[in-house]
Amino acid sequence: MLSQFPSGQQLRDFFQQCLQQADWPEQAAPHFDGGLWRFIEQNHCFNTILWRQEDLARRTNAPAEEIVLNKRTIDRHNQLRNDSIEQIDRLILEQLADVPLQPQAWHNSETAGAIIDRLSILSLKVYHMGLQLERDDVTDEHRVLCRDKQAQLLQQQQDLERCLDHLLQSCAAGQAFFKIYRQHKMYNDPRMNPLIHAVG
Repeated sequence: MLSQFPSGQQLRDFFQQCLQQADWPEQAAPHFDGGLWRFIEQNHCFNTILWRQEDLARRTNAPAEEIVLNKRTIDRHNQLRNDSIEQIDRLILEQLADVPLQPQAWHNSETAGAIIDRLSILSLKVYHMGLQLERDDVTDEHRVLCRDKQAQLLQQQQDLERCLDHLLQSCAAGQAFFKIYRQHKMYNDPRMNPLIHAVG
C-alpha cells in the first residue's frame, strides 16, 4: 500500500521540476489528469501563484487598484489551496480505509495533506533563495546570508520529508491515523463575513 503514496523525495523532485519550467504553472499543461498526484500538482500550482501575488501585493510603486486585485487573487487562491489540501487528505484516507488500527495507534494532529502543502511552500523558499545567490547586483554579504538561509531551509525540508514518510508508513501499518480538518474560511463566504453581508 505504501507505494501508492508519494515519498518526501518524490515530492521534492516533482516540486523542483515544476519550478524549473519557465511556463509553469500558467501556460504549462498539467502533468497529471487525475488522482492524488493531480491534487498535489494543483496545490503546488496554487502555492506558486500565491508566492508571486504576495510579492506583487507588496509593491510600493503600484496603483492601489492593482494591489486590491493582488489581494483578491490571494484570497481566491488561498481558498483553492486549502481545498486541494482537503482533497489530498481525502484520497489518502480512502486508500487507508481498510487498514485496521492498532490499540495504541496515535492520532497525528497534522494531516498528510498539510505536510505536503508545507513541503510545497518549502520548495518555493529553497528555489527563490537559490535565485538570490545567482544575482549579480548584490554584495558578498548578501550571498553569504542567503546561502546560510538556504542551508537551513534544506534541513527543514529534509526533516519534514522524513516526518511525512514516517506518518504514511505508520498509517499503512495501523500505528497512526489522521482526520480531515475542514478550514471553513469565513472571510471568503459572503454569508459569514460581517463586513460583506452587512453591506448587502
